[in-house]
Amino acid sequence: MTTWRLIDTGLLDGPANMAVDEALLDCFDPTNSLPVLRLYGWSPPAFSIGRFQDAAAILNLDKCREAGIPVVRRITGGGLIYHAEELTYAIVCAPRQIPPAPSVKDSFRVLTSFIFRFYGKMGLDARYAVDHNPSGTRLGTRSPLCFAGRETYDILVEGKKIGGNAQRRLKNVIFQHGSIPLRNCLAIATPFVREIPPSLTEETGALADFGVSISLEEIKGLLLEALCESLATAVTPGELTADEAALAKRLLTENGA
Repeated sequence: MTTWRLIDTGLLDGPANMAVDEALLDCFDPTNSLPVLRLYGWSPPAFSIGRFQDAAAILNLDKCREAGIPVVRRITGGGLIYHAEELTYAIVCAPRQIPPAPSVKDSFRVLTSFIFRFYGKMGLDARYAVDHNPSGTRLGTRSPLCFAGRETYDILVEGKKIGGNAQRRLKNVIFQHGSIPLRNCLAIATPFVREIPPSLTEETGALADFGVSISLEEIKGLLLEALCESLATAVTPGELTADEAALAKRLLTENGA
């Protein structure tokens, strides 16, 4: 059984959250480091864009500044996400530290398996979009908004996309993070987005939409149970190392936060 580090950084602002994710990835030694599961939240709420997106093309940045909503860039790809009432996770590991996964898609399936088990513990029937796909539904379509896209391995509950997950690969290192929305906050986010797909609100969901009303601490507990069961691992709570904390602080300074 592999032991994972659990780092719960609680609520941080957008720039700090992205700096910590990047520091965890940059400091990870695929030969000697233990796998990492980080849990975190966002305060104040923020938008994050994928590493290849043009923020100004998607968002009204002036309105974001006036409303005090930070806009940050993730180290993974994908579309725009509004982070408010959610639990976010990040995983850093070496390929050898998870069950065999010969391709990137296979590793994505392995590292989202605990999300499925987590939703199942709350009585929710989660499926990949490819497994739910109604006749005639087109998959593989990308959108500037994460929750508006329908790709093969997006996770759906009752046909609605719930959260988003993205992966980045470096040499012998896997980084993956994702969002678990507690409540649906799209109505707050949409006034800042330049183009809104007409069916967005009908095609996305959050835990509260499916009748889940347990506390955040209970949700975290179920998520940890699901990870340990799915990956046959144990977790040891801890903090950022001195090197990780120092690098996160430096990244914040370099990025002007």
